[in-house]
Amino acid sequence: MILKMLVVGPIQANCYVLGCERTKEAAVIDPGGDVDKILMTLAKDKLRCLYIINTHGHFDHSAENKRLKEVTGAQLILHEADAPMIMQQAAGGRMWGINVDNSPPPDRTIQEGDVITFGDVSLKVLHTPGHSEGGISLVMDKMVFVGDTLFAGSIGRTDFPGGDYDGLIRSVREKIFSLGDDVVIYPGHGPKTTVGTERRTNPFFV
Repeated sequence: MILKMLVVGPIQANCYVLGCERTKEAAVIDPGGDVDKILMTLAKDKLRCLYIINTHGHFDHSAENKRLKEVTGAQLILHEADAPMIMQQAAGGRMWGINVDNSPPPDRTIQEGDVITFGDVSLKVLHTPGHSEGGISLVMDKMVFVGDTLFAGSIGRTDFPGGDYDGLIRSVREKIFSLGDDVVIYPGHGPKTTVGTERRTNPFFV
């Protein structure tokens, strides 16, 4: 497996390029900016992007959907509850003083229990709402990509439209913490961490 983390866009979101070493098929998770950097990373490892996956619909995780899709022809995937958000993300960007293109509509919407497969890589979808209604996490072996649901020592904001503090806490306790203490968490911002570390030390859960 090939895994590259890129910090992209003015809000410094984590974008993940995940690829199969055997087939060179790949997915890009949360292309929130710097599309040239993403494309260079794909090219360096000779990866063919089949899927663009948004863990949620906020523009700092989806700002480059349009351009990345135009170049790669990849399918755009996210949870149906956040699909309207990406197609209106230019307005969200303007609130932060950032110019963002609206995203094209998703080619496919996903829900709890779905599996996204490319080459030898399979990502199981967990619906983890709270930061947004359509927030998802993606599980593979001993890794989970959680978007803005959970950070090292913190949690995602719940004061945006569609946010739900109690729902987010429930998502983390029931869906993320149940994966096992040795599972590595790849968040939407900041450094990676582990389930065990957050379960024991995150101030929102201890």
